[in-house]
Amino acid sequence: MSDPLISTLADLPFHFSGRFPKPALMRHCRADGVQAWASRELFDQIRDISLGLTGLGIQPGDRVAIMAESRPAWTMADLAILTARAVSVPIYSTLPAVQVRFILADSGARAVVVSDAAQAQKIRGVRADLPELQSLIVMDAPETGPGEVSLTDVERDGHKRLMVEHGLGRVYREQTAAVRPGDVATLIYTSGTTGTPKGVMLTHGNIVSNIVDVDAVIEVNDEDEALSFLPLSHAFERLVMYLYLYKGVTVSFAESIETVSRDLTRVRPTIMTGVPRVYEKLHARVLENVAQSPAIGRVIFAWALGVGRRRARARLAGREPSAALRLQDRLADCVVFSKIRARTGGRLRFAVSGSAPLAPAVAEFLFAIGLPVIEGYGLTEASPVLTVNPMRTPRLGTVGKALPRVELRIAEDGEIVVRGPNVMMGYYHQPEATAEVVRDGWLYTGDIGRIDPDGYLTITDRKKALLKTAGGKYVAPQPIEALLKRDPLVAEAMLIGERRRFVSVVLVPSFALLESRARTLGVGASGRDELVQNPSILKLFQTVVDSVNRELAPFEQIKRFVLLPAEFSIESGELTPTLKVKRRVVEEKWGKAIEGMYQ
Repeated sequence: MSDPLISTLADLPFHFSGRFPKPALMRHCRADGVQAWASRELFDQIRDISLGLTGLGIQPGDRVAIMAESRPAWTMADLAILTARAVSVPIYSTLPAVQVRFILADSGARAVVVSDAAQAQKIRGVRADLPELQSLIVMDAPETGPGEVSLTDVERDGHKRLMVEHGLGRVYREQTAAVRPGDVATLIYTSGTTGTPKGVMLTHGNIVSNIVDVDAVIEVNDEDEALSFLPLSHAFERLVMYLYLYKGVTVSFAESIETVSRDLTRVRPTIMTGVPRVYEKLHARVLENVAQSPAIGRVIFAWALGVGRRRARARLAGREPSAALRLQDRLADCVVFSKIRARTGGRLRFAVSGSAPLAPAVAEFLFAIGLPVIEGYGLTEASPVLTVNPMRTPRLGTVGKALPRVELRIAEDGEIVVRGPNVMMGYYHQPEATAEVVRDGWLYTGDIGRIDPDGYLTITDRKKALLKTAGGKYVAPQPIEALLKRDPLVAEAMLIGERRRFVSVVLVPSFALLESRARTLGVGASGRDELVQNPSILKLFQTVVDSVNRELAPFEQIKRFVLLPAEFSIESGELTPTLKVKRRVVEEKWGKAIEGMYQ
């Protein structure tokens, strides 16, 4: 592995502006077109915002929060904070005010950068409880109040200082050079779905080591173009963003998660990152379109998918497909797969999935249609990546092998334990909590897994998520939920069984596909509440459950299920910002339906 080209994140703006002088290094998709920033423009804005922050009184070590949707200004603010020798504190823009107040108070943030008037109002509502918060900076600011300033004005003031104060450009370089790998770069607060959020302290060295190690196994270069739509508040997408800049990848931000389909065809990326739900929705959408096509179209698709799967399985097993299969595959690609890929822009070399396990059936489907998805694993406390599937020899159902400088082992109780230069400094102001998970340099992940003889890691469940039935049997919900979600009719599945006499499951249908299937069956319903109670629909899902039960031990088998009439969402509280199910919230919100299964 070659020596890193940067030692801290503060080196990154100098690195990409000097090494990759591109006319469009970063872009932002908007309703009226795409705005672009050249490498030098991006550097200048980061520098000017950084100097503007120091002009506001931000000192080395001060915490500065960012609460905004992902966009170029998010990354500019982040790198401006880091080059000012301050500490960046990301906050999900979807969090309620009470959680925002907790993070700002716990971190002692001196300033917060927000996206717009709505987010600014959220801060105004809690500002009286935050005596250390001195500045509110708004990206889109038609007007600001006392103690508030627009990000444009911060940038303008920084540029003015640069022009007026002799040698300030040299001072900026000296300031960034003074950052050390051991300095804290960011405080990332855990989502708090299982308790009080904790601030994960990651140093510049932690994150740079992760950039370099991921670069050693994921092949990207300055000819690649990426589309970014995941929240930068999440450690995974933020690390990916740093990697893009480190490698000179042109990165385009989608306008929003709702415009991803449009922006894929605009940008035509060669690489992208997503969470499993993104790929599951793509899978379901393709099958939905096929279900609505004429009979001959369904026959052709089934033939092509069979060909694609045989080709994918051969290559995943390290074998070259036969000449006959290669010929059939070229035909299948021309007639079917190329048209599906055209909806993603038609240029994707590969995609990366992280944050949660991707169902092997979905992964195989994507490989079959020519959209390989590389799966990895990590957690915020590890900066965050720990393992990645090798691009040439991936194994579906696993999360790949350890990064070059990461050590993995499995504890006696099955817990995954890791060590490496990417492991966090600790939890902010919580030495006891740190000592619980970091022991003798090893990070105890809380995940259960196994490592095969070739070093591939498989995640089987969360240690704390294991269900213990009333009969004393332990059931791992995640693998069973993954089996259920194999069927495109199932959008979400959540196993129930803690201290219960049998295992049951809450199912959320993929409504677009279900409604199409209902029309085929001649099922009429006045709405989703009536649809999920229809006997023909319940019979459909009973078939799905029965199929999964055949793969389970008797004590694991699902005795009852309930179909919910609404999708889980971030807004309704059932999903975290990274689209993971909040089990406790689901159990509370749908408690009556759950109890109905046990009456």
